Amino acid sequence: MSGRRVLVAGGRVSGRALLPTLDALGAQVTVADSDEAALAACADLGADTVSMDRIAPDRAAVAEFALVITSPGFRPDAPLLTTALTVGVPVWGDIEFSWRVDRAEVHGPARTWLVVTGTNGKTTTTSMLASILEASGRPSQACGNIGVPVLDALRSESPRAEVLAVELSSFQLFWAPSVRPAAGVVLNIAADHLDWHGGMDAYVEAKLQALRGDVAVVGLDDVVASSLRSRAAAPRTVGFTAGRPSAGDLGVEDGMLVDRAFGDGVPLVSSAEIEPPGPAGLQDALAASALARAAGVDADSVARGLAAFRVGPHRAATVRELGGVRFVDDSKATNPHAARSSILAHERVVWLAGGLLKGAEVDELVAEVRSRLAAAVVFGRDGEAIAAALGRHAPDVPVVHVPPGDDASVADETDVTNGDQVMALAVRAAAHRAEPGTTVLLAPSTASFDQFRDYGHRGDSFTAAVADLTEADLGTGTRPGNAG
Repeated sequence: MSGRRVLVAGGRVSGRALLPTLDALGAQVTVADSDEAALAACADLGADTVSMDRIAPDRAAVAEFALVITSPGFRPDAPLLTTALTVGVPVWGDIEFSWRVDRAEVHGPARTWLVVTGTNGKTTTTSMLASILEASGRPSQACGNIGVPVLDALRSESPRAEVLAVELSSFQLFWAPSVRPAAGVVLNIAADHLDWHGGMDAYVEAKLQALRGDVAVVGLDDVVASSLRSRAAAPRTVGFTAGRPSAGDLGVEDGMLVDRAFGDGVPLVSSAEIEPPGPAGLQDALAASALARAAGVDADSVARGLAAFRVGPHRAATVRELGGVRFVDDSKATNPHAARSSILAHERVVWLAGGLLKGAEVDELVAEVRSRLAAAVVFGRDGEAIAAALGRHAPDVPVVHVPPGDDASVADETDVTNGDQVMALAVRAAAHRAEPGTTVLLAPSTASFDQFRDYGHRGDSFTAAVADLTEADLGTGTRPGNAG
């Protein structure tokens, strides 16, 4: 890299994380972005900068670079990247660069990578894995899509992480063809980000990249993920299931997570100790256990790590119990597949749903979970589409519509001008339809950007609205007359 010109596509978190290492390698770095604030931040770190609109179509200018390193959000058909490939300039993702830096021991001896991917459950699984590694005493760091760039983890020396629990999205995996982890897992696969990848087949291929290392781990209870067992490039494959495991897999026997892959039916931990409770939490715990066991972690450390784990905000977190009603924030359930797992973790649910479906269909979800639904409160741009699916497949479930924006005045003379106000109305409506023993569940099955900054803002808004409730807000349940 010394003296070579490198163009970084994207000047936000992942792009900025590249700069110290590129500088240490002696590269001449230019950052391209459309956001002036992002460019200014990179300039403060010593990089040259250029407007994305200016350089993207300039074949001669792009050809002067030896390498383009892209942030994961850029699609394969992004103008800058297609220009680079057209003029023969290689394109790496930031994870590809991080992997090569680690293998070259730029920041010391190469680390053990344990990679987590899947449509849903990545962050919970990665966090569980990090808890297990901490319990084992092995210096480790959760990084990647979970918030800490991999390069930041590689550079950190306090303490130096020997094992990396790396959460990777399909975007990151697409741009990282060289990554060969010690173990990688594909938790599950459902239709998501198809606009980015161009279709389901390409999305699956990107996820398959996680299974090219030493040990491939797949979720056997997911149809698509389980099909990857025969396609994994890894010399050893391991499955996990919520049922009784076969030899070579992990699963559950008599209420205990057991390992028949790296031990002969070794008991790990009671399923009753897993948080979050329910099918999704159990699957995530099995996946984290498989990765940890593949890395040589003992069974006792797995048990202690999982028992100590507590779910992070917006991931099926109980935010309050009031009058026998539990309020749960699963704002991270940003697609129907995630919402399904969230709803099935509870016996009786008042469901808050709505936002941007991104082309996803909810009919199959509603048909499967309808027996769990006491009522539903819908909001956001695609709230009506969810309500329509409820009308088709769960006509007996009362549905409350919380209209957005100025339309709210038509319904109840309340001027709803932002997402926080919409959420406050939705939470009150849900509370009014909740009886003791039910769960008021925010599991929107959608993206949040129509009314909120992100899913975190949506979850915080839910939590704030719940905090304002009193027992007087808990209503008369879900009799048909209560439907809005």
